[in-house]
Amino acid sequence: MVISSVTIFAWLIKPVIGYIIDNFFNKKIWIFLALSLDIILSLVLGIKQLPLVFLITILIINSTNAAFRDVAVDGIMCVEGKNYNATGKIQSIQWVSILVAGILTGAGGGYIAEKWGYQAAFLCLIPVYLLVGLAAHIYKETDMLDRKRSNFVSDLKKIFADKQILVIGLFIFLYKYSPSFGTPLFFIQRDTFKWGKVWIGVLGTAGTIFSIAGAILYYKFSQKINIKKWLFFSVFLGAITTLSYLYYTPVTAIVYDIIYGLMGMFIFLMIMDFMARKSVKGLEATSFALLCSISNLALIASNLSGAYLLPLIGLKWLIIISAITSFFCLPLIKRID
Repeated sequence: MVISSVTIFAWLIKPVIGYIIDNFFNKKIWIFLALSLDIILSLVLGIKQLPLVFLITILIINSTNAAFRDVAVDGIMCVEGKNYNATGKIQSIQWVSILVAGILTGAGGGYIAEKWGYQAAFLCLIPVYLLVGLAAHIYKETDMLDRKRSNFVSDLKKIFADKQILVIGLFIFLYKYSPSFGTPLFFIQRDTFKWGKVWIGVLGTAGTIFSIAGAILYYKFSQKINIKKWLFFSVFLGAITTLSYLYYTPVTAIVYDIIYGLMGMFIFLMIMDFMARKSVKGLEATSFALLCSISNLALIASNLSGAYLLPLIGLKWLIIISAITSFFCLPLIKRID
């Protein structure tokens, strides 16, 4: 847990990365820089057997590269999406790609690591990075080398001067926050249902496939729905789905994973689309990264509060409290333009 927390540190300071990307070079150049360093690191890991401390250091650098790529791509999504009123469509494509890649990585990566070793697995990443570089090369972006640079504090002042951003940030936190109970469900699957690792993995893959279906649905309907109205109804839907876990059996566990995988991805993309549309013009990478960080902070708070409450009140009341907290964001919806 400590190692995983250290390696993802860069993802907690995404607004700082967004500022760097918005003010130095352009988003395309940052993608190339990150990919180049990733290729070098993959070569080092593929050729040399390194002590654990060096492996962790390289993973930290690699995670930082991924964060830069992520923020740069999201900045492009905000700019192009708002220009063509297609933030939802672009994000749907992004997340279908991510989910499919996750399935391929889980199956192919596991096979390569088991049969050939982890070093060969890292070397297999190099052609993937080159393909990503080719896609980035094809994309045409306006050069920002001559753009007048601002400082980080002034950018934050500009963002926070927008009262809507403040309301949206608080709404995102309250919308995303509810004491988490996902980990206890995993132990119920393993210890009570007596499910094996393979079946749990198969069920997870099925949930991912239905999440892909949810992303495709959002691609189709993203430009037709009234996001503000759907946000309102999704709060009640979220509370109902949370309460449904009070009845958790081997059959309902499968049904929940499949149905909620589809619904959850649709709602998740709606939130991401909403944040992209509300990003500040000229500071898309920074403002969108800030809203994503608020969302991530809410998830961390959910996990910590769930871990604290579970031994005190038990799973049943934790689920009930989690459902109740779903409604905390409702008063803010009417204040969103």
